[in-house]
Amino acid sequence: MGDLSASEAHLLGMIKEYLIFGEFEETARQLEKECENKGKAIPKVPDSILQDPKTSNLQKDLMTSFEDGDHKVFFELWAQHIPADMRESDPVVQKLEFYLHIHFTIYPLKFSANRAEFDERIMLFKNYLETKGAALSQSAEFLPFYALPFVPNPTIHPSFKMLFQDSWMPDLKEKLEKCLSTTLEASNAPRLFTLYREQIQNNKDLMQQMQVQLAEMEMKASSYMRKFSKTQADYHNLIGVTAELVDSLEATISGKMISPEYLQGVCVRLFGNQSVAQSIDFIRPGTASSMLRASIPTLAKDVPLLPSLDYEKLKTDLINGSDRRKVALLQALRWRLTRSIRGEQRDSVLQAFISYDLLEFSSSRQKTVLQLMEYKDDVVRQYMARMINAFASLPDGRSYLSQSPLLLRNLLYYLKKEGKDSVTRENALVALQKLSLRRAQQSAMIRDGVIGWLVDELQDSDCLSDITLNYAVALLMNLCLRTQGKRKCAENPKHVLKVLTDLLGHENHEIRPFVNGALYSILCVPTVRDEAREMSMEEILHCYSKEENPELNRQIEFIIKQLNSEDERESDDEDDDDEEDAMEADLDKEEVFQPQLNELSGEALLTTEYLGIMTNMGRGKRKSGLPSRHSVDEPLQRPATPSSHRNTGNRGVAGSNPKPPRRY
Repeated sequence: MGDLSASEAHLLGMIKEYLIFGEFEETARQLEKECENKGKAIPKVPDSILQDPKTSNLQKDLMTSFEDGDHKVFFELWAQHIPADMRESDPVVQKLEFYLHIHFTIYPLKFSANRAEFDERIMLFKNYLETKGAALSQSAEFLPFYALPFVPNPTIHPSFKMLFQDSWMPDLKEKLEKCLSTTLEASNAPRLFTLYREQIQNNKDLMQQMQVQLAEMEMKASSYMRKFSKTQADYHNLIGVTAELVDSLEATISGKMISPEYLQGVCVRLFGNQSVAQSIDFIRPGTASSMLRASIPTLAKDVPLLPSLDYEKLKTDLINGSDRRKVALLQALRWRLTRSIRGEQRDSVLQAFISYDLLEFSSSRQKTVLQLMEYKDDVVRQYMARMINAFASLPDGRSYLSQSPLLLRNLLYYLKKEGKDSVTRENALVALQKLSLRRAQQSAMIRDGVIGWLVDELQDSDCLSDITLNYAVALLMNLCLRTQGKRKCAENPKHVLKVLTDLLGHENHEIRPFVNGALYSILCVPTVRDEAREMSMEEILHCYSKEENPELNRQIEFIIKQLNSEDERESDDEDDDDEEDAMEADLDKEEVFQPQLNELSGEALLTTEYLGIMTNMGRGKRKSGLPSRHSVDEPLQRPATPSSHRNTGNRGVAGSNPKPPRRY
């Protein structure tokens, strides 16, 4: 009973504190009177709630030292009266403190022209950057200021011009006053208010923790899906090779010899590389088996073809069917492509789609399947964009899509008109990035102003999803590899360089190889190099070379070498070696359309209602992808996609912890 009375008194005390703090004086008196009548005690309200003259004096002292440039007094008061946990964990306070250090550092240059005092303060600022300020070095907003100690005259440097504008100090002063009012009052806030605020913060922390856990689970699920797809392909390959080897062993029982040429043919299929197979010495026993054990098979053995479909009926229903039927068919056709086994089965599906002109690029009909890109229903448009993305994932699919100039225009329309969180826009962007592996599409995108759109979009990279960020940066790099793209960047080099250097500090490290590739490419243009030198880019790049990532450090060394070169050549590769398979296992993720009870979907829908005559269309081997032509130490200098860069073992992201991207 005693504990209950003490708890009740404590609670009543908190209520009275809050009423007095909120100036509900009449209500507080009524509460006090009623508690007295009922014999309930209320603890005395702390004096700090009633009045605190020290707070206003302290704030006045801080503001005076700010305006006078007295950094010693200011930071002494700041350290004493701003809670340490707030200075270390509150991003608003951390950001303000960083800019306060800049304010006091440049104060002598702005108001006294005392160079000796500035040199002394710049050393203090450098020490701050290497100690407490080091935590903000990964933020794109603060990164340029890490070059401040190395710039001889900041007053004329373009990167620091805004620090010396008349409006900068008043803006900072206003933010400081707001922070002090909130922070100093919070230390005297009533306990009920503090309790409520802590509960809200705890709920936010719990929600963020759950979101992180969800993102980690999605990343693991995505990884398992990719591993499953590869394991399935390896399984079919090994079954096929095993069957042939069993046939060969049976033949040896009959006295038939196995020739070195036969073994070489088996190894070609296992390695997927003629040159590797030819390098095996079949005269030395164990050479081939050792290489096989050290390798991972990549080709899938022949598997049964999927049933042929009635494509004329399919196209008719895609055009004239209900919206739900349109979406169901687009999903089923995409699944047929994405879920088929890589190799001959998938090739046969794609070749059938192309041979029957599934998207009707050459149709003379008034209404065509391609026009679904402009359909009124947003889910139909989304599933059409997903289908085009699936086509664009394969070399022959990109060749087919390249036949239609209208398709490229529609994809660009999606980019500019769909909302930023639109799945349709994301699929359109990914499809465009994959199409940018082809020179003709690169040229068309450059002419249509895609580089300018990408740079503007990437300027606010924190508002972009990871899938948009990854593929937007990769697309920008592919376009910058072209001479036309470099010249387009040279029209506004300062803006382009600012965006790219900011991206170097982004927490998503998967984009770094593409940012490096874009920088390396455009720095071959003399006017871009001049602008980069003007903004002290070498110093900014050196800030990143301190990271524990030798491979990216070497890429930065190549960029710095390009920056300091005088080479005026702008090479433009004329080859179009589009052989990359960019199909990802989780391309079908986050489906909006779900079949209802007893409603057919997927392959069951196609084979039940749209079965056609079986043909051998699409049989035949694709040539293997061309080997990479660039060293991993150098920035990328050939068109690439994020999926291919991950699949080739991008060691540049080792040890990073990026937010898990949603892939299509």
